[in-house]
Amino acid sequence: MRFDARAAKTLAAGTSIVYEDAKGLRLEATASKRSWIYRYKSLVDGRMRQLKLGEWPAMGWPAAVAKWQDLKTLRDAGGDPVLERKQQRQKAAGERTDRQATVLDVVEAYASGHLAIHREPKGAKAVGVRLRSAVCSFSDLPAVEVSRKLVFDLIVELSDRPVLAKSVKAEMAAAWDLALDAETLPSETPNWWRQVKGPKLQTKGALREGKHKGLAKRILKTEELRDLIRNDIYVFSSTVQDVIVLYLWTCARGVELVQMHTDDIRQDADGWWWTLPKEKIKNRNRSAASDFRVPLLGRALEVVLRRKQAQGIGFIFPSASERLPHITQASVQSMVHFHQPYSRSRPDVIRRRLSISHWSPHDLRRTGRTLLAALGCPHEVAEAIIGHLVPGVAGIYNLHHYDEQKRHWLGVLASRLEEVAA
Repeated sequence: MRFDARAAKTLAAGTSIVYEDAKGLRLEATASKRSWIYRYKSLVDGRMRQLKLGEWPAMGWPAAVAKWQDLKTLRDAGGDPVLERKQQRQKAAGERTDRQATVLDVVEAYASGHLAIHREPKGAKAVGVRLRSAVCSFSDLPAVEVSRKLVFDLIVELSDRPVLAKSVKAEMAAAWDLALDAETLPSETPNWWRQVKGPKLQTKGALREGKHKGLAKRILKTEELRDLIRNDIYVFSSTVQDVIVLYLWTCARGVELVQMHTDDIRQDADGWWWTLPKEKIKNRNRSAASDFRVPLLGRALEVVLRRKQAQGIGFIFPSASERLPHITQASVQSMVHFHQPYSRSRPDVIRRRLSISHWSPHDLRRTGRTLLAALGCPHEVAEAIIGHLVPGVAGIYNLHHYDEQKRHWLGVLASRLEEVAA
């Protein structure tokens, strides 16, 4: 019997297809998958054994036959594929047991066992690079030999960059916990990364024109907001202008705004809505998270409908790069920084400078949230508008999405922004 893709696709759970042209090869079905199986009689002890080769359609017919041929050749020569695989695993396990895990082993296990699963790809990669760089001088040291002083000295060395130092200390402490839980390290191994206090790690904020900006959170005052909406916004391209409008009129996160797709825009009985699927939101890994629904009102609705009509089907903010489907939050931030009075990026390029200085796109979201509070918007509704999850026990029992209230208060905010811009 030759391979038939239609028969494989419709194969009922609990049944299999045997291939006469490949003795011992079969395709077995369960409720969720189709697996290639090699079933044979061992020449070592005369027992029947079977070995999974892979899953269809990820492993196609040619690849399955090639794998089956290799294993059949081994079996015909007197070997036993299952027993040999078991021996290889035991040998590998023995080698891991005999060799003490190094600091780099702990970092790599953390990168693959935690970061790659629970972090965004870009963030996971950045943390991995950060940790490898931080421990490079002692990466080959057995992890059990890491001392309190070694950890303390590293934190002191990084203390002039407090954000980096705190990140390395926290991530390495988590990596050590993971290694202890996995018994890669003996249970009595101290986690100095968590215990060492180190110097006081307090950032002074980003450096602007030779001065640290401090930790104060920036919001735009009424006069600044008026100047931005009336004048400064026209410094930017039409794309950045529209993103700024959406920041102010929706209070949504930039990383979510740039993912807006025409498929996510719908008109319901109460008006237009943008619904970002849970798998695209920042909190998608939180069990309490759900789709992010944003009512579109005022200038936000004008922007979205105009772009939706121009785009047809696709992302509202498509990227000019073939590598990316849509623009990024970072690109918007870069453009805002590029026009700041203090920006030294590409000094040879002449461009208009902003009159309202020292602000970032995220500050617009914070400004909108502050305006909502000043207008009397209830805390729970305002937090729902900006996509924050309710913390603690309340978040477990209060699953209300406040759709009606969000539409009302974003309407109030839109009216206030128009008053400011008038």
